[in-house]
Amino acid sequence: MEFMPRITRAQPMDVLSSQSNLAGYGAVIAAAGAYGRAFPMMMTAAGTVSAARVFVMGVGVAGLQAIATARRLGAIVSATDVRSATKEQIQSLGAKPVFVEAVAGIEGEGAGGYATEMSVEYQRAQAELVSAHIAKQDIVITTALIPGKKAPRLVTDAQIATMKPGSVIFDLAAASGGNVEGSVADDVVECHGVKIIAYANPPAHLAADASALYARNLFNFLSAFWDNNAGRPVLDAEIGDAVRLTAGGKVVSGRLLG
Repeated sequence: MEFMPRITRAQPMDVLSSQSNLAGYGAVIAAAGAYGRAFPMMMTAAGTVSAARVFVMGVGVAGLQAIATARRLGAIVSATDVRSATKEQIQSLGAKPVFVEAVAGIEGEGAGGYATEMSVEYQRAQAELVSAHIAKQDIVITTALIPGKKAPRLVTDAQIATMKPGSVIFDLAAASGGNVEGSVADDVVECHGVKIIAYANPPAHLAADASALYARNLFNFLSAFWDNNAGRPVLDAEIGDAVRLTAGGKVVSGRLLG
């Protein structure tokens, strides 16, 4: 099911999207709990509580949900991505886009809606931009993945050292090697006074909803292709060829043969 193509017709069956949506939400909630301070600005007779600053790195399904959740909690949110087309999506959710302007990024999206690897020049420019921005943040959520490859390194130890003690980083790419230097899958570590949370399977922390959405994805998949005469699903080429692993006793999936 994770090979489901990212096309409009397959959205009700898209397991990765339904689970990533929960992952983005859960990351912000977990980070808020570990942060130990209020998210919204509060003006009281005893003084003013400053709003938390949240930076989301990678604006796919998980990243967009993380932005929306942090905004609902009252944080000041900014976000970045290598895909230029995501800038409007960030702004539509009320967050500030942080983008490299001098070097061209990706105008659209890569295969399956994911980003692709960038040039060395772009990576250097982005690292400089992020380094200046990340030092001012209270919470950082990283979500960047490249299909079939190790997750790109977005946050280095040197950048973590510039953050304020008590800040929190949630690495949503922990299962693929991690976006954050020093993150440990399924563990919470502290580095330079900054907590780094790296759950390998974030949707599992919202198990009831994750199971319900996955079951609905499966139901939508089977009901769309079920053939009463054949007594089994009969897949079309567009979706069937994408998700089929074997046929006639042979492996036919391009991703597995790849």
